[in-house]
Amino acid sequence: MLFHKNTAAIAWLIVGLGNPGKQYEATRHNAGFLCLDLLAARERVKVTRLKFHALTGEANIAGQRVLLMKPQTFMNNSGEAVGEAARFYKIPPERVLLLFDDISLPPSKLRIRRKGSAGSHNGVKSVIAHLGTEDFPRVKLGIGDRPDPRWDLADWVLTRMSVHEQKSLRTAADEALDAIDLILRGEIERAMGLHN
Repeated sequence: MLFHKNTAAIAWLIVGLGNPGKQYEATRHNAGFLCLDLLAARERVKVTRLKFHALTGEANIAGQRVLLMKPQTFMNNSGEAVGEAARFYKIPPERVLLLFDDISLPPSKLRIRRKGSAGSHNGVKSVIAHLGTEDFPRVKLGIGDRPDPRWDLADWVLTRMSVHEQKSLRTAADEALDAIDLILRGEIERAMGLHN
């Protein structure tokens, strides 16, 4: 049996945002990591190779060769890994798909956008700074807002979710996998119509 190496160029980066380390597992800010892990599991891909300051793995999704990435630079510097990989593979920003947490959505919801500002999300701010544009698609995973607006936002996103919240987030992340498939097929409008 002959094995052919996949020589097609990487066409997309799919980046889950989060913080590395055991102490951050199951925290709200790691919703992007959770979603990327589910995608990797569905595609039977290991995201374990350290490259571009990120754990990476290659997959073929919707006929596209994709690099899955989990930056290991901590959230506020996520753009370093994304920018480095995008430059190396000559990936335009519109083919960099970001998965991340959003406090303005409840834990069971997701929102897809073609582009947009970072809002209060420092990981997205870093990616915008390193790509030099806001014009990249994103899937926002709801984590819910603080129960009291006096709570420090950083403390809130770095706390662990309850079992119920984790189940709700997983529901949104599972739904996001279908949206990702449509986005990679060039059907972002359809993905937005079905999943927003």
